[in-house]
Amino acid sequence: MIDSLLQKIDAMKNPTVVGLDPTLEMMPPALKAQMLEIFGKTPQAVGKMFVEFNKEIIDCIADIVPAVKPQIAMYEKYGLAGLEAYLETIEYAREKGLIVIGDIKRGDISSTAAAYASHIQGTEIEGEKFDLWKEDWITINPYLGIDGIQPFIDACNNRDRGIFILVKTSNPSSSQIQDIVIDNKTIYETVAELVEEWGMQSMGHMGYSRIGAVVGATHKEQGARLRSIMPHTFFLVPGYGAQGGTGADLKGFFDKEGRGCIVNSSRGIIAAYKKSDKYGENVGEAARDAALAMKADLQY
Repeated sequence: MIDSLLQKIDAMKNPTVVGLDPTLEMMPPALKAQMLEIFGKTPQAVGKMFVEFNKEIIDCIADIVPAVKPQIAMYEKYGLAGLEAYLETIEYAREKGLIVIGDIKRGDISSTAAAYASHIQGTEIEGEKFDLWKEDWITINPYLGIDGIQPFIDACNNRDRGIFILVKTSNPSSSQIQDIVIDNKTIYETVAELVEEWGMQSMGHMGYSRIGAVVGATHKEQGARLRSIMPHTFFLVPGYGAQGGTGADLKGFFDKEGRGCIVNSSRGIIAAYKKSDKYGENVGEAARDAALAMKADLQY
């Protein structure tokens, strides 16, 4: 899957992933009114809104970006109806040829980690195999060490899927823990060294591992430092746009060939229609324009 992602980014000349993180407040008034009229003020109505909203965006960006990243919490908030919307969104995105990164940030040990790994490993019932979640990549938390990581690495190898491990996140308070210095080394640098080491278990054919890292765009200097620590680790980079990261900030995140990262924008793309009256409620057209502007800013 890492080779497929690299090839798709190269083909589109665009290292962008669109975060499909809808909220009720983000819904266009006409769509919101329509679904509330049909389904009432219910979680089902919100789930249906999310699916239609996401489909319009996917239809308008599938030929210019390689991947989408739905954040499962936005959907879990609405229970089973929300999870149905999450799954329908993923299925539709894959039908359109997009790579899907499930932003689930799981982290546990032993049999629980193995159960979470079913997101990419799949599930077996009495010899019958099911790929229920259909994610190509997922995000995970490394706090519990290799006991919490190995089941996911095994799943990556078994199914040619990928994981992104949290290393240096984009939120301002990440420094409270990640920047603590022990023996002249920050915690995030220690985690980075481990991720690079773990990644050797699951290398692709194009120089990068299926074991990737989450590195926030809001940390320019740290990102460049982490690229040197993790030369075989592909980065998922949140924090672009709405959180303040720019294309210029990310120069050091890429390798010498301009590879090594996929950069996420969520609100900046999917809520772009709210920024200008010219779009009205045309969510897809605004998202496409925002995605093209981001591509130009990244100067691939």
